Amino acid sequence: MTDAALPLPRRAPIREATAWDRLKTNRNWLGFWFMVPAAAFLILFLAYPLGLGVWLSFTDTRIGRPGEFIGIENYEWVLGDSKFQDAVFNTLFYTTIASIAKFAIGLYLAILLNHHLPFKAMIRAIVLIPFIVPTVLSAIAFWWIFDPTFSIVSWTLKEMGWRTTNINFLGDTWNARWSVIFANVWRGVPFIAITLLAGLQTVPPSLYEAATLDGATRWQMFRYITYPLLTPIIAVVMTFSVLFTFTDFQLIKVLTNGGPAGATELMATMSYNTAILGGKIGEGAAVSTAMIPFLLGAIMISWFGLQRRKWQQGED
Repeated sequence: MTDAALPLPRRAPIREATAWDRLKTNRNWLGFWFMVPAAAFLILFLAYPLGLGVWLSFTDTRIGRPGEFIGIENYEWVLGDSKFQDAVFNTLFYTTIASIAKFAIGLYLAILLNHHLPFKAMIRAIVLIPFIVPTVLSAIAFWWIFDPTFSIVSWTLKEMGWRTTNINFLGDTWNARWSVIFANVWRGVPFIAITLLAGLQTVPPSLYEAATLDGATRWQMFRYITYPLLTPIIAVVMTFSVLFTFTDFQLIKVLTNGGPAGATELMATMSYNTAILGGKIGEGAAVSTAMIPFLLGAIMISWFGLQRRKWQQGED
């Protein structure tokens, strides 16, 4: 037989690439598999509780008794309840004032710590203390500071001759509101200050040197250099600050428990008191679900703001 008559070797059929093959050759698939544990964690501990809470808000569930679907009756009750309306006002007031104060003080501290100061590392560590202390311990400390009988603030003012009686910090409506705001600001300022400080340290010093040679003042350097470059970081950090403040629970629960007479009752504490203490799971879930539009609004403001190139550059 000649070589031409020999049978040609048969080729093995082409096998379709499996997920495992793609995992070994495709970096995108590798990233996907690494994300699976985190996604499962988020679905189990975030998405599922959120979905369950929304479902419960449409039922008349009570503690110890499964509920039935009742539509939007819980939301009708929530919108018509004066306590809920007061809780919305308190939450918005608390969030707005505390967030503005935390941003102003945090930005000032960040700019101050960005300069060359003696013992700067120690000062940064001290600034972080309010943030790393557990919230409940902070609340208990402020509870003693604001105590109507043994308050150190009242004692100091009386010793200085500025007052003759103790201040009723947590027993008066507006005193209680300003007191919990002060405690929240004290706890939240370090987070904003350290985050903005990290952003300030990424600003090239050459920009300030060029501005100094051009005769720019400190305010002009802040307005046209510092603020535009910090804008994306400010948007992110303020979004987190608003979310943390809006959903604050531990501080209010320990300090005032919503009192006096509901003056410091937030939506978060009202949801807990209604669902857990009152046993009305459906109504409590409706109150907590009503917080979602406010939280989405804060996130959307930050998201669309970051998409605007001009806003990131500090332009009008």
